[in-house]
Amino acid sequence: MLHLGYAAGLRVSELVGVTFQDLVQPGIDTVRIMGKERRGRVLPLWKETIRVICDWIRALSEVGDHHLFLNVRGMAMSRHGFAHRLKLHAKTAATAAPSTAGKRIFPHILRRSSAISTLEATGDIRKVSLWLGHASIQSMKIYLRTDSVAKLDILCGNRPPAIARGAFKDAPDRLLAVLRDARTTR
Repeated sequence: MLHLGYAAGLRVSELVGVTFQDLVQPGIDTVRIMGKERRGRVLPLWKETIRVICDWIRALSEVGDHHLFLNVRGMAMSRHGFAHRLKLHAKTAATAAPSTAGKRIFPHILRRSSAISTLEATGDIRKVSLWLGHASIQSMKIYLRTDSVAKLDILCGNRPPAIARGAFKDAPDRLLAVLRDARTTR
């Protein structure tokens, strides 16, 4: 469930809504997702994701509901149920990676992580927007602001301009008047 959520960059409601019919047969190489406002998309799956899903399907003893992910009662998992499972997995992960212990882990983090990884891989926000099923490319602004690694790369790759302090000896009177006005209006 966590693997599919990250690999496909799914919203929690999309993830818990995946049914067996959404897994395109044979080979389960894509998944159909019905997103917000009934916008559908078909996403290819990584080979590892396919393997994990096939293992999950084989592990299911009895398929009572047509949903892929079920709660303890055999019904479709809810968003709250997913949040609970994620919390338990985060707690387990904190024992192996203590640096994650103090971090706030929330359901949307899988989608954000997928978006940032896809943005780093493609460098194209339009592709990420299509992958995530956004209605507008404007939704991508948050991911552009959060990519601090890219900002550091820009800083390291560029040098500050060499600007020497200057004087306006031969500047026209009109330019000096504009500069004086700008200084006094602050």
